[in-house]
Amino acid sequence: MKLLNRAMNYFTLGERILWGTSVLLICASFLLFDRADYLTLAASLIGATSLIFSAKGNPAGQLLMVIFSILYGIISYSFSYYGEMITYLGMTAPMAVFALISWLRNPYEGNRSEVRVNRLRLTEIVLMLLLTCAVTAAFRFILQYFGTANLLPSTLSVTTSFAAVYLTFRRSPFFALAYAANDVILIILWVLASLADASYVSVAVCFVMFLANDIYGFISWRRMEKRQKSGK
Repeated sequence: MKLLNRAMNYFTLGERILWGTSVLLICASFLLFDRADYLTLAASLIGATSLIFSAKGNPAGQLLMVIFSILYGIISYSFSYYGEMITYLGMTAPMAVFALISWLRNPYEGNRSEVRVNRLRLTEIVLMLLLTCAVTAAFRFILQYFGTANLLPSTLSVTTSFAAVYLTFRRSPFFALAYAANDVILIILWVLASLADASYVSVAVCFVMFLANDIYGFISWRRMEKRQKSGK
């Protein structure tokens, strides 16, 4: 009971409504279109919870993201989305571990439940763009070799995913926007998958809710950045 009360006080009313709505819609879509793949349901719920913690700058969000990435990689494999599988298991999960370490090492004024927001210099932004292009080009050939379904959006997903994990590791508020862009691509991917198998509608709904959470995450981090600058 004490833990529940702490959680209620930690999150704002708006955040509780956002998380609750996400959980409700994810569960509803699972009951309507799936009812069998509980791995998808578990991954979706863990992912939504991860995002609400990440929006607060809480390292727990990155720990949950590691778990989500592993589960999502397995789900992607089931529909031959090898790009998603490789991206999340080979890039997002490991980078979430590095981000977790980075966030734990950079608390705001000793508060380990809130990371210190970082602002990237122009030189690092240029470096990130160059690395993103290189990773995208390399993955394009890898995905084509493995016969990845819906190759173009799968490749674009790699681009946005790499930018997102890099920005998360570097504690930039723009990581949430990169993830939002990735969500849009993933919505398209899983809508296409649901045309062949209606059970994947629940995955598409999951990423619709992720999009809402990531947009809020960016807003939250910008507020957090301003507050930290003012020293409040």
